[in-house]
Amino acid sequence: MRFTLGLLATLIAPLPGQQSLGTIDFPNSGSPIAQPAFLKGVLLLHSFEYEDAALAFREAQAADPGFAMAYWGEAMTYTHPLWNQQDLAAARAVLARLGATAEARQARAGTERERGYLDVAEALYSTDAPKARRDTLCAAALERLLQRAPQDDDARAFYALWLMGLSQGIRNVATYMRAGAIAEDIHRRTPKHPGALHYIIHAFDDPVHAPLGLHAAREYSTIAAGADHAQHMTTHIFLALGMWPETVRQNVIASGSDSANWKAGHYTSWMDYGLLQLGRHRDARRHWLLERASLAGASTAWIQGALLTMRAHYLINSEQWDDSIVRLAVAAPQAGVIPRAMDAFALGLAARRRGNLAAAQASLVTLKGLARTLEGDTSYVGNRRVPGVLAIELEAELLRQAQHGDEAVARLRAVTKEEDAFPAEFGPPDIVKPTHELLGEILLDLKRPVEAVAEFTRALELAPGRSLALLGLVRAARAGGDMAAADRALEQLGRNWEAADPDALAALGQLRAGR
Repeated sequence: MRFTLGLLATLIAPLPGQQSLGTIDFPNSGSPIAQPAFLKGVLLLHSFEYEDAALAFREAQAADPGFAMAYWGEAMTYTHPLWNQQDLAAARAVLARLGATAEARQARAGTERERGYLDVAEALYSTDAPKARRDTLCAAALERLLQRAPQDDDARAFYALWLMGLSQGIRNVATYMRAGAIAEDIHRRTPKHPGALHYIIHAFDDPVHAPLGLHAAREYSTIAAGADHAQHMTTHIFLALGMWPETVRQNVIASGSDSANWKAGHYTSWMDYGLLQLGRHRDARRHWLLERASLAGASTAWIQGALLTMRAHYLINSEQWDDSIVRLAVAAPQAGVIPRAMDAFALGLAARRRGNLAAAQASLVTLKGLARTLEGDTSYVGNRRVPGVLAIELEAELLRQAQHGDEAVARLRAVTKEEDAFPAEFGPPDIVKPTHELLGEILLDLKRPVEAVAEFTRALELAPGRSLALLGLVRAARAGGDMAAADRALEQLGRNWEAADPDALAALGQLRAGR
């Protein structure tokens, strides 16, 4: 039986104001009364709306206490493969409610296919192996399920997701391409399957491969209009392609910034980054101040980290080095090392640019300490070199200020090679001042425009449409006599800044006038 949540045409009339979550074909042995909640849970699971999905699966359990797949679904909400997160205790508690042992749980499954799905959960949660090993076992269980049910699009979609999750939060391009191909195959058969569209986007959301995911980005927000995460996910592609109005618009919707249902954090940080690229620095600043005030004492590391990264991106992209927000305290004791490093770098660069060398040196000490913290943390799965790279960037700035330009360039050239070797990034950059962009600015300052053009060009390959890199390219190309390259960059910058703040528009006008 096929169900479309938001319509549920075969079961119930749509509720007023209810929005679609997509379409799946997921036959199961649950009672009819449990179907709407269960299917809603699966659709939400595909869109990473984990908390709402868990609620829906518990509603299905209440409607049909013997419905094994409802417990399977809730258990699966406690693993977030692409975020490298897992609540093992919560998942095991759910399975224990279904049955005390794997055998007891299997006995409650209604079909062979459902027993295969339970095998997936058992592989993920029922051994004491490290998470990476259990993730591998889970992927193998999904492969076995697909051998028995090769046309099961949901099993195939979860398999694509798990392939990407096997790298424990760090992109493996070959694996991501394989997952993207699997998701594309599902999409061809089931165009409104939310998992297919979602996982296509995740597979291709780096600047090199983003064009392959553009169709999914344009479709996903419509077919899963009831999922906030679906609205945000489109911007994994839009941001990678430098599509700033779309990046802002979709994150406004996702975060509820246009209504009373406002959710600060990840979505709003992407929204602010888009505003900064549009030259709307005042809006980004005002929004950050609003978040800081409303989230004072926020208890989650995620939100605290967002506040730090948003300030860092604001300072770097607005270049308002003496802005009063540099002196505002941000209570973020639980924020991760990377957000703290980004904030320390931005504050240090701001201090250097306004001539406060003591404050810049203090930020450098902080960055080096954060770098040492991650170098000794073998459990950390993110890019542990971010604080170290930012420290080298700040050192280069201080060297340039001390008239050691050649040494600054040498340090930055080495670190650009290191950044080029990093796994492909998505979203606003953790290297909050991209190394090629900073090197280009220093080379231009040293009257070496041809070299600067090469650096800004490379910066734009890694971050298409980034406004500061475009601005640098205009200036460097003109200084080097390449007026055609300057005009192309100026045209794109003009599109970015067509509704920018007055100071950005004034700078754009001066550039157009040839000054």
